[in-house]
Formats: sequence, C-alpha cells, structure tokens
Amino acid sequence: MNYTYMVKCSDGSLYTGWTNNLEKRIASHNAGKGAKYTKSRCPVELVYFEEFETKTEAMRREYEIKQLKREGKLELVKKFL
Repeated sequence: MNYTYMVKCSDGSLYTGWTNNLEKRIASHNAGKGAKYTKSRCPVELVYFEEFETKTEAMRREYEIKQLKREGKLELVKKFL
C-alpha cells in the first residue's frame, strides 16, 4: 500500500509527503531523518493520510494537496479527525 500523508510540525506548520510505510516514515521524521523541512520542526504528529494502490497515485495526490492553500489543508485534516 502507498500513502499520502500530512503531519503537523512542532511549529504548527503542515508537511505533506508520500510513503509506502507510514509508521516508519513518521518515526523517521521524528528522528530528524525524514525530510529537510521537518528536521528542525520535530516532533511531528500524523494528522491526515490516504491509501493508494500505486506509488503514482500517492504522488499525484501529494502534488494536489501541496497546491492547496493552508485553509484547504486544514479542511482535509478537520474532516479526517
């Protein structure tokens, strides 16, 4: 399974990414090894994710979410939680 996910960083910002192992990726972010953006904003908290069959679908959805303004991203999170 492939995932598109959003995490809330310690500074309140949101980071969107994709992975094929969600638990490992979140642990990686919190260990400071996930992404350059989250490295200085630990800890992160998983606030949203979607599952996809293929990597391509997950990457496409990641791009779509990254094009949203913060308000749109927060709406996704609100509906998810």
